[in-house]
Amino acid sequence: MRWRPHRLFGLVVPGGRLVAAPAALRRGLLAFRQSGAGRGARACATGIRKVILAVALGLLLSAALGLTTPRAAFAQSFSYNPRPPKPVTQRPANDGQMLVQANEVDYDYNNSRVSAVGNVQLFYNGTSVEADRVIYDQKTKRLHAEGNIRMTDVDGKITYADVIDLSDDYRDGFVDSLHVDTADSTRMAATRADRSNGNYTVFENGVYTACAPCRDDPKKPPLWQVKAVRIIHDQLDKMLYFENAQLEFFGVPMAYLPYFSAPDPTVKRKSGFLTPAFSETPQYGYAMETPYYWAIAPDMDATFTPRFMTQQGVLLQGEFRQRLLDGSYQIRAYGIDQLDPGAYAGQPGDKQFRGGVETKGEFALNDKWVWGWEGVALSDYNMLFDYRLSVYQDVFNSFLALPTEAPSQLYLTGVGNRSYFDARTIYYLSLSGNQSQVPVIWPVVDYANVFNHSILGGEVSYKTNFINMSRSDAAFDPTTLAAAANGTCLLNTADTAQSITRANCLLRGMPGTYSRLSGEVDWRRSFTDSAGEIWTPFASVRADAINADISNQPGVSNFLPTGDTQALRVMPAVGMEYRYPFINVQPWGSTTIEPIAQVIIRPNESYAGKLPNEDAQSMVFDTSNLFEVNKFSGWDRVEGGGRANAGVEATTQFDRGGSVTAVFGQSYQLFGLNSYAVQDMANSGVDSGLQTPISDYVASVSYSPNRIYTISTRARFDQATGNIQRFETEASANFDRWSISVLYGDYAAQPDIGYLTRREGILVSGSVKLATNWVAQGAARWDLVANQINQYVVGAGYVDDCFVLAANYVTSYEYATATSPPILGHAFMLQLGLRTLANTMQGSQ
Repeated sequence: MRWRPHRLFGLVVPGGRLVAAPAALRRGLLAFRQSGAGRGARACATGIRKVILAVALGLLLSAALGLTTPRAAFAQSFSYNPRPPKPVTQRPANDGQMLVQANEVDYDYNNSRVSAVGNVQLFYNGTSVEADRVIYDQKTKRLHAEGNIRMTDVDGKITYADVIDLSDDYRDGFVDSLHVDTADSTRMAATRADRSNGNYTVFENGVYTACAPCRDDPKKPPLWQVKAVRIIHDQLDKMLYFENAQLEFFGVPMAYLPYFSAPDPTVKRKSGFLTPAFSETPQYGYAMETPYYWAIAPDMDATFTPRFMTQQGVLLQGEFRQRLLDGSYQIRAYGIDQLDPGAYAGQPGDKQFRGGVETKGEFALNDKWVWGWEGVALSDYNMLFDYRLSVYQDVFNSFLALPTEAPSQLYLTGVGNRSYFDARTIYYLSLSGNQSQVPVIWPVVDYANVFNHSILGGEVSYKTNFINMSRSDAAFDPTTLAAAANGTCLLNTADTAQSITRANCLLRGMPGTYSRLSGEVDWRRSFTDSAGEIWTPFASVRADAINADISNQPGVSNFLPTGDTQALRVMPAVGMEYRYPFINVQPWGSTTIEPIAQVIIRPNESYAGKLPNEDAQSMVFDTSNLFEVNKFSGWDRVEGGGRANAGVEATTQFDRGGSVTAVFGQSYQLFGLNSYAVQDMANSGVDSGLQTPISDYVASVSYSPNRIYTISTRARFDQATGNIQRFETEASANFDRWSISVLYGDYAAQPDIGYLTRREGILVSGSVKLATNWVAQGAARWDLVANQINQYVVGAGYVDDCFVLAANYVTSYEYATATSPPILGHAFMLQLGLRTLANTMQGSQ
């Protein structure tokens, strides 16, 4: 039966009687339909009133119990087995209509009660309520539901209860045997929930967890849960207060808190104290951090983190963040008045006050352009390391060296469909104390673009680079053991000037100012003839305009001309690349063998070795750059002279999976000046394997039989003797329960570029899945030349959707000489995380 809305927001029933609708429902009630027994006028009137308040109940519960999201706490234990939902088609959310279905609807005139009995189902604006019985008392204006109550809101939160009793204005009421499952997999239970004053809800014997129930035994306690005698929810302040709470793991109590509070889980940001953290070092002793988070406004917040230390006092830390419409920024500051500066005697930290400031931000100009900055300023360069701040916070650096500089920069970046632009100015703060030897970039600009149409049938691209930089003092490195022992490359004094020569040292950074504007245009086109041969002609032209003002410091004139230098360097090049792939198909797979030859014609490199080289000092010759037209890594050097590159690439693809790829080749200086044989300030190219007319051999092999195993090898062999100059091999295996990786490296001495002795070592790392969620891992690095361990780390952890527990231990060794005892460094870190409640990390060394 369907009822039309009355113009006075009531409902017209048979006989002309007007039944008023509660105010909360007048705005949305448009239609009502009942099914089953009790279809008379009295039954209908009773059913209408009953249904109205049943809907009110659903809305009230949705508001009253909306706190069941992360960080709420709840009652009893999670051993219930709620009934499955009834197969009822629900109306679309927010359609403004209410639907009620029940086996029977009764009206008690004497007591003014409306009852819906038997499989009661109610739908309104996306929220559904199911119960065995729903009663509305017109005298007391209370709504009562009982028996297998299940409520599902539009967010997917499901609430189960045995009894619900609420006033029709949603301000007062109670719920018995409450269970709630939320869409984000958090769960709550309580023996009873009482609501008063329309704001406070008290949960008796509450239990909360973010862990899913055990699939095999849903009655089994979850991995962790929080139990509290009382949980009070203040909806106005959006806070939860826990009384006599305890943390349980697998049903066993592990920690007790007489009282604590947390933000309402519906709150994403809330002022309050965060999880404390603990650490320890010999210099500042034992320490505890107590962060306080301040939600200033929806678009900004601040965090204050004092660190209380047993030996150095209090380190004050603060961070401010703000998000704007087009980006965000943050500022972080820290400072300390040290109680015992002598703990850092002989170090930069031996002073009363120490501190620093960091900031960064990024903003979008539109969908293609962004600009931003980052910066750091310190009272002394050891501040970050001594107190494990910023880039030094993670003592587990996975065998990677700690950073030696902290950049401060301002940048602008744009990315198009076929173009890229980046401009930035950079100031590097030296974290090793050599600030005068670190450059300042004012600025560096890169732009690259590929034309979206062909020219002469080929692809045309161009790129540009501009840099302006300055450095106060020259940066030298030794190239002989004697120079290293005497420190002659580290002292810029007149009495060592005679020792700072190309025979003893490298000039890693020139003193003075340096500017360069470079541009390069490339064209290439590929042809395939009737025989399957692939011909690719190419041409390029590059120009560099250089201005250098080099300071006449001790030893610098042995590497570069001092004073003002202007130069214009132009490098045109034309060439041809030839490939002829041969394919062989067998029942087990196919093999492709592709000989490759490349010829490049160009003039000699002008000013070779006579200009500063700041960005092209890294030079590793292998199969990855065998067929590069310019093998130098940066713009400051350019390859010149005629050159031929030749090699062969073979690939085998197996039908049952897996492949093998091998590359072998060599490079030849055809005519003119060999750029790699010319010494520059850093000897780039010398000892690279390209310095002779016929280069060293380079080879690589990679084999992946399946998704489990991977093996790759890279090598360079002396072209005259066949001796190994550089060799790396890496193998890994990844199974369902364990994995292992082994990296072996062997590198011959390269004194001309600063590597004074042979280097050989092995890095082994692995992990094993001990159980479903338990993992153990470890790694070790072994110096085979010194026959000593450099570093090892061991750790174990438990990880699942609701809990994280991890412990790691690192030991590092530093050797002053081959015969001296090692200097040990230790670090330990423990991480504990409870999803939606807390995540903490403790460390010591």
